[in-house]
Amino acid sequence: MKTNYTQLKTSFLFLFCLLTSVVAPLSGHTKEKPKPKIINIVNFIRLLEPRDTKITEEVLYQTVVKQVEMMKKYNLGGTFLLQYDALMDSRYQKLLKSLPKEAFEIGAWWEIPQPMVEKAGLKWRGRYPWDWHADIGFSTGYTPEEREKLADVYMADFKNIFGYYPKSVGSWFIDSHTLNYLYEKYHIVASSNCKDQVGTDGYTLWGGYWNQAYYPSKINSYMPAQNEKNQLPVPIFRMLGSDPIRQYDNGLGSDRQGVITLEPVYPAAGGDATWVNWFFKEFVEGESMEFAYTQAGQENSFTWDAMSKGFQIQLPLIAKLRDEKKVKVETLAESGQWFKDNYKVTPATSVTVNNDLPGSNRKTVWFNSRFYRVNLLWENGTLNFRDIHIFNEAFPSVYTKNKATSNECAFFTLPFVDGYIWSKPGIIAGMRFKALIDGKEELLEGGTPIIESPATGKLHIVWPLKNNSASLVMDIDEKQMMLSVKGGKPMDWFLDMTAAENAVLPFKAISANKIDCQFEGMDYSIKAIKGNFSKPNDRTVFRIKPNKNTVQIDFSGKN
Repeated sequence: MKTNYTQLKTSFLFLFCLLTSVVAPLSGHTKEKPKPKIINIVNFIRLLEPRDTKITEEVLYQTVVKQVEMMKKYNLGGTFLLQYDALMDSRYQKLLKSLPKEAFEIGAWWEIPQPMVEKAGLKWRGRYPWDWHADIGFSTGYTPEEREKLADVYMADFKNIFGYYPKSVGSWFIDSHTLNYLYEKYHIVASSNCKDQVGTDGYTLWGGYWNQAYYPSKINSYMPAQNEKNQLPVPIFRMLGSDPIRQYDNGLGSDRQGVITLEPVYPAAGGDATWVNWFFKEFVEGESMEFAYTQAGQENSFTWDAMSKGFQIQLPLIAKLRDEKKVKVETLAESGQWFKDNYKVTPATSVTVNNDLPGSNRKTVWFNSRFYRVNLLWENGTLNFRDIHIFNEAFPSVYTKNKATSNECAFFTLPFVDGYIWSKPGIIAGMRFKALIDGKEELLEGGTPIIESPATGKLHIVWPLKNNSASLVMDIDEKQMMLSVKGGKPMDWFLDMTAAENAVLPFKAISANKIDCQFEGMDYSIKAIKGNFSKPNDRTVFRIKPNKNTVQIDFSGKN
C-alpha cells in the first residue's frame, strides 16, 4: 500500500506541474518584463547671467537654494550640474556638499566660461565671462586638443573640491570627441543633450532619437549608432520633456520654434497644472515598449520667481506618483548606469499619447530604434506619418574634428519624411493614408487606435477604419515597418507623400522598389520589400502602393 500511495502521489504532482506550466501562460500569469517610468530632476547651475542685469549672482544662488528646499520638502532627490565658474564658487560648494549623497548627484554642466578657458591656457574670445554662442560657450568652439585641455581643467578642480570625478556631464549639445575623452579618461556613465528643436537659442538638433536615451555614434554625438563596435558607450538622455504632440511643429512659419516642454517657466506647459497633469498621465499610461523617460528641473538663469509656480505644481505630483510606485525618481548617473546594465545597443522604445489635452482629439506615437524614428499623428479621424528619419553611424558631425565657425550650431540625421522643415503655414508636409473611393482619392478615416508592444522591440498598432469594418494594422520593429488592411471589403489604399512647394528634398531617384536619397553629402536608400514606390503626379513627392494588400518598408540601410 505504501508503494502504491507514493506512486500515486508522485503521478499527481507530475500532472499538477504539467498542467500549471501550460495553464499559467494561457491565463496571462507569466511575469512581464518591467517597463520603468524614469524621471530625472536635473537643475543646472550658472554663476552669472550676462543677458539680464537684474539677474545677479545672488539671485542665481538663491534660485538653487529654493530648488534644494523644495526637493527636500517632497523627499525628492536629483542631479545638480555645475558650470565651471559655479563649481569654483564657495557658496555652491558649501550648499551642494551638504546634500545627502544617497539622494543627490553633483555633475558637470558643459558650457565653457572664461575662467575655464584661461586656466587651460587658451585665449578667451567671448563678449562676456560666459558667452552662449556655439563657437565660444560650447565645446564645439574648440579644437579636439583644446577640448581635452578644458576637460582636464574641469575634472581636476571638481575632484579637488568634491573628492571624486563626476559621473554625469550634460549640455545643450556636446561633441563626440569630448564625450569619448570624458568616458575613456574619467569614466563618466551618462550625458544629456537638448530636445529636438530648430533654431531655438541658435541651436538646431533635428531628426534624432526622440526623447528617451541612446548610444551615439563615435563620430557623431547626435546620431544613434547601429552597432556596439561603432558606438560611444555613454547613453545620452534627451532633456526637457517635450510635448509629444505640439512641440514638433510649434512656430511653423517663423525662424525658430517655440517651447512646449516640462520646464516649469513656461505658463502654457510646465507651469500649467492642466498640462502637467495631462503630461504625466500619458507618461505613465502610454505604451513605451522598454521604458519611459523624462527630465524635470530648470537652469537657475530663469530665476526662482519665474519657475516657482511650475515647481509647486510638478514636485508634489512627481512625489505622489513615486509613492504610488508608478514612477522611479533617479539621478542622471543612476539612469545612465541602469541603461548600460540593461542594453548593449540602443533599444527600440516608444512615446505614446492616447488622449490629448481637453478640447483636442489628437493622438500620437513616436517609435525609435537604433536604425530610424517614426512619428504617427492622428487628427480629426485621419492618420499621417508626420516624421521619419534614418540613423546612420557613418554620417559624421562636422564638430567631431572641426571647430564651429558661427554663433549657431546644427545637428541632423537623414530625412525621409519631415513634417516641419518641409512644411509652411497651410501646407503641412507628411505621408498620408488614402484610398480610391468611387473613383476619387480620399483620406482614410478611422476611430481610436490601439497601440501596444506584444514583444521586445515590436510595436503593434490597430486602427479601426470608418464605414468598412476593416482595420489598418501596423507592425513596426527596429529595422522594418509592415502595413496592411484586414477585414471588411477590399479597398484600393495607398500612402502619398506631399510637401510644400520649394521645400529642399533629399530624393534623387524613385524606382519601383527603392528611393535613393542624399542629404549633406550622405547617400542612403529606402527599400520596399513589399509594395511599390511611384510618382503619380506633380503634387505628390512619391506614392507607396501595397502589393497583395501589404506594404513592407526596410529602414535599416541594407539594400
